[in-house]
Amino acid sequence: MKLKIAVLPGDGIGPEIMKQGIAVMEAVADKFGHEFTFKEGMVGACAIDAVGDPYPAATHDICMEADAVLFAAVGDLRYDNDPTSKVRPEQGLLAMRKKLGLFANIRPVATFDCLIHKSPLKDELLRGADFVVIRELTGGMYFGEKYQDNDKAYDTDIYTRPEIERILKVAFETAQKRKKHLTVVDKANVLASSRLWRQIAKEMEPQYPDVSTDYMFIDNAAMRVLTEPRFFDVVVTENTFGDILTDETSCITGSMGLQPSSSLGEHTPLFEPVHGSWPQAKGKNLANPLAQILSAAMLLEHFGLTSEGKLVREAVNASLDANVRTPEIQIEGGVKYGTEEVGRWIVEYIRKKR
Repeated sequence: MKLKIAVLPGDGIGPEIMKQGIAVMEAVADKFGHEFTFKEGMVGACAIDAVGDPYPAATHDICMEADAVLFAAVGDLRYDNDPTSKVRPEQGLLAMRKKLGLFANIRPVATFDCLIHKSPLKDELLRGADFVVIRELTGGMYFGEKYQDNDKAYDTDIYTRPEIERILKVAFETAQKRKKHLTVVDKANVLASSRLWRQIAKEMEPQYPDVSTDYMFIDNAAMRVLTEPRFFDVVVTENTFGDILTDETSCITGSMGLQPSSSLGEHTPLFEPVHGSWPQAKGKNLANPLAQILSAAMLLEHFGLTSEGKLVREAVNASLDANVRTPEIQIEGGVKYGTEEVGRWIVEYIRKKR
């Protein structure tokens, strides 16, 4: 198979983990006889520094011409510490999602048996947890009308019927392919936008009679994700709730450095780790590349390359079992491997696998 991949390393640790993701993709291409071509674009703080725009037109063109986008992270302390800044790295990510029409963020949440001890949650709560969070990505408060002065500020949480219907369709269809259980998360007891979500979900339920659908307020869901993670199969929710809920799930995996995701919609699909840019670790060879590598596995699987994706996941699991891990997930007294060493180990595993 031939694939054109837009590569967006971004800021902070982004270029370091992206290097390992690309190396894994190249190893897969060599082993299975594929042809992957990579073209890099700027996004985030590095793009602001270069051209004054966190998502330049040239980068958008690269993304639109590609079959898929492999993205790392954006964010810089200069902007984190300056709330008055009018142009911010994160605006590049929002613009990319909007312009590519990436309305559905798919984030799998699963446990690694060898890392359960790294979670603050009890073993008996975690073991066997395996669910997917589907987050609406281009609506809600992040994109609604905004205003701020010295005395007043607001963000408008606006959703339309077509926006809600299309993300619910993704959620119902995903549930059909899994354990046929969908949880719709909202705040319908308080928010009008949530009441529209629930109304439309109720209207769509009869179209998917094989799916068991339940409804949960976000505050209850935030608690039960941590106390009953095995209850969930597919969770769907709006943008702001989804942002918070999916970061919370890092308590289940033991590290945000292990969580990949995909964003799907109208144009080029995008694959990215869920963690941030961790600017404090930039250039220190500390960052965990596994979420980036697992994002590459999701990319491969999206195009039907299931054996290839399975091998990448096998290699990641093998590295964890062999204690080839970056410091934040290493066992006590274990060797502290860096970003490059972990990536190199996984590439070698793929190349040597018969």
